Amino acid sequence: MKLHGIKVPHKKNTADSEPVRMSVPATVTIPMSMHIGKPAKPIVKKGDIVTVGQLIGEPDGFVSSAIHSSVSGKVAKVDEMISSMGMKIQCITIESDGKQTLCEEIRAPKVNDFESLKTAVKASGVVGLGGAGFPTFVKLSVKELEKVEAVVINAAECEPYITSDTRTMMNNGENVFKGIDALRKYMKVKRFIIGIENNKKDAIAKMKKMAEKTKDVEVHVLPSIYPQGGEKVLVFNTMGRVIPKGGLPLDVGAVVINVTTLAFIGSYLENGIPLVEKCITVDGSAIKEPKNMIAPIGTSIADLIEAAGGYKCEPRKILYGGPMMGIAVPSDAEPVLKNTNAIIAMDEKEAAPKKTTACIGCGACMNHCPFRLDPRSIAKAYDLDRGEDLEKLCVDLCMECGCCSYVCPANRPLVQTNKLAKIKLRAYQTKKKAQAEKEGK
Repeated sequence: MKLHGIKVPHKKNTADSEPVRMSVPATVTIPMSMHIGKPAKPIVKKGDIVTVGQLIGEPDGFVSSAIHSSVSGKVAKVDEMISSMGMKIQCITIESDGKQTLCEEIRAPKVNDFESLKTAVKASGVVGLGGAGFPTFVKLSVKELEKVEAVVINAAECEPYITSDTRTMMNNGENVFKGIDALRKYMKVKRFIIGIENNKKDAIAKMKKMAEKTKDVEVHVLPSIYPQGGEKVLVFNTMGRVIPKGGLPLDVGAVVINVTTLAFIGSYLENGIPLVEKCITVDGSAIKEPKNMIAPIGTSIADLIEAAGGYKCEPRKILYGGPMMGIAVPSDAEPVLKNTNAIIAMDEKEAAPKKTTACIGCGACMNHCPFRLDPRSIAKAYDLDRGEDLEKLCVDLCMECGCCSYVCPANRPLVQTNKLAKIKLRAYQTKKKAQAEKEGK
């Protein structure tokens, strides 16, 4: 079996850019939803004095995440905002006092077994920092540890522009291996696989050198084929295992974790400082000085870009993340989130939509899809409102990587149609289930 993909321009302009810590912004706006699952519940109110690392939002359910203040200062308001996904979410705005006073309660967690490791990871507020935002402690909540044959460390960083994971390996490689040490000790995992695309030669060399000290860490150098960093793709290309439809990596003996997430865990276990800042690649054709920046979570994109050197022209589009799977934001007033690994600002030429023409039936979309889905037939079934056909075409397998849209010579919005088709499929399946229950009665 061969997984397909596409060649995309690397544009790793900031690979050699040492992260620069920005000055503390005047205000931060911290959303209570920066993760997959239920939003956190605010536990502070207007006028409260907070410090760096203080808990300001507590998890509201199993799949949720703790949220901490990224600055010291005063809570200006607890309000609502419209997220980049168009949903109303609660947020906390804090006026910084510029002192960055650390919370007095912060101390390294006491970890002596797997349960206390999970408790520590939960308290840290860490989520998937490669962009997914899934609460990490949930991913580590494995009931049968003997099923975990390997931890696959996602260091592929296959999207154009983004180099924040690369800088983690170059600048914080020691913390990556401290995270590995913790998983080895408390999860009893005997195999660790670091998957890196072959366009990151310095990071590969550093990880290999550090891995020489242990026999259970392998560095797999992978072809630079997008979407190499996709969970199912990475597991197949490192372990040769196919995650079944509707399944999880654990079903084939794997736990997948982003390299920056793992490095954070290694750091947190030593100093107890929760997730309050991010290393972010700031790049794109509208950026004057592309670089990697370290910013408090909740910093506005405008403040971040200004700290990085500003715009060189009016941006036509600004993205959270890369140009393949990134999410466009309505304005640069949006805040930096936990899972923000890049801010890409594009000029008119780079962002202008291309003219769409009729499908010529070339099959490029299907030939380059990592899972060999048929976007042409999916689009037809979507237009005709055929839920049964969408189910047969397995549109729910689509990872929304954008390969189909990228290679389409007609510039058709295939990935956008797939997203809408998945919504239509869920509605069809809900209706079918309700009908079956009704007939069963």
